[in-house]
Order: sequence, then C-alpha cells, then structure tokens
Amino acid sequence: MMQDDTYKTITGMSEAVFTEKRSKFIAAAIPVRTLEEVKSHLEAWQKKYYDARHVCYAYMLGAERKDFRANDNGEPSGTAGKPILGQINSRELTDVLVVVVRYFGGIKLGTSGLIVAYRTAAAMALDEAEIIEKTVDDTVTVAFEYPFMNDVMRIVKEESPEILEQSYDMDCLMTLRIRRSMMEKLRARLEKVETARILDRTI
Repeated sequence: MMQDDTYKTITGMSEAVFTEKRSKFIAAAIPVRTLEEVKSHLEAWQKKYYDARHVCYAYMLGAERKDFRANDNGEPSGTAGKPILGQINSRELTDVLVVVVRYFGGIKLGTSGLIVAYRTAAAMALDEAEIIEKTVDDTVTVAFEYPFMNDVMRIVKEESPEILEQSYDMDCLMTLRIRRSMMEKLRARLEKVETARILDRTI
C-alpha cells in the first residue's frame, strides 16, 4: 500500500467579514507551522481586537492532522471553535489557524445562529485563501568511503533527492531529503553501495 505523503495547506493569510443581525464577524485564515506561531498570532489578534466580545479560533497542525484545537472564547460551548474547525476539516487542510473575531451587535443569535455565523465566517476566509498541496519529506544520512563517491552520486542523480549536507574526508557523509514514498527505494539503493552505511541521523 502506498503511503499518503501529501497534505494540503494555505500559502498566505486571507480575511473575510460576515455580518449577521448587526453582529460583525471578522475572520482570518493564517498559515502556521508550530504551536508557538499559533500562540503568537492569537496574541496579536487579541491585542488588535482588544475591544471585541469574542476572539474564537481553531487550528490544525502537522501532516498527520492529529494536532488540533478549537476554542469558543466565552461563546456557548461548541458554537464557535467547533464549526471553525469543521471548515478546516471539510477542506482537509493542515498547518492552518482560523481566527474569528465577533463584535456583538445587540441582538442575540441563539445557539444555532452562532454556529452558522462562525461556520460562514470561517468558510469565507478559507475560500479567499490559496490552497496548495505539499509533500511529506524524510531525510537520510549515508556514510561511505571516498572511492565510492561516483556510485553514490549516480544514485542521487537518478533518484533526485535534495542534498542537505555533504562532507568529503576519509569518510564521506551526505544527508539527503526525499518524498516519503520514495525513501525506501533510495535507502535500499544506497545500502548496496560498497562501504556505505546508513546513519540514524536527521537534521
């Protein structure tokens, strides 16, 4: 079975505004790679919209799409973060943070109204985003003796991994990065080179 080694994310930030019964919802979809980036963006948004009633959000991180969170920020449970996360999931996106700021307009929307409003605002922001597909890449480091350089370089030329690091002494070292589904073949070919050793070392 072939590994699923691609994932979808967004290229840059996109924004949208949705108004419902005088409540204003300002939404943004932001590309993020780490939890630190998520926290940094959230702090900036909370500072920028300090006078808003609610700053709700959801995020999804990692190619495996297992690191996620939804936050209602004071709205009734499940009415904000969950519908925002639902829009990320319906597009199968990751490495993305969606923030929706609400300015209360004086008219209560009710539970179902809030769910629809947050879902719509999140969808509008994501609809404005450019979605791209990326590959999941793995790295491998191979050590070999200098006389076998040509054998290794022939494999590199044919398999086309990216060379991240290389050093040529008595023992040569090369760190390569390649799409996950192609790693097994690359490792198997490198292991057949005389004197070659695969090191469990990543950068």
